[in-house]
Amino acid sequence: MKRLEVLIIAGILAISLIFALVIELIKEPGQGVIVRINGAEVADYSLSIDGIYEINGGTNILHIENGEAWLDDANCPDKLCVKQGKISKDGETITCLPNKVTVTVYGEDDFVELEG
Repeated sequence: MKRLEVLIIAGILAISLIFALVIELIKEPGQGVIVRINGAEVADYSLSIDGIYEINGGTNILHIENGEAWLDDANCPDKLCVKQGKISKDGETITCLPNKVTVTVYGEDDFVELEG
């Protein structure tokens, strides 16, 4: 019975991996990023324009280059947001919990309007 259980578990894992790969491959490239601080939208940057931006008074540094965005630096202790790497596809997000900052990629079909 144990061999059958192992085969079933391996099959489920293989199917899950295939679904995750398919989902990743069909994601649309992003058009821009929305920056939120404590849930409030504070900035909107195009992924087609390279630049380096200070966020939240300089607590985080956003870098956009070649259609990708990432956090270069942060003053939080663990720097997990910096370690999250580059994002470029619709729906991908980088989060810095200590500084309450999120950077989210949006696609061309998404409607974006900043508050204010």
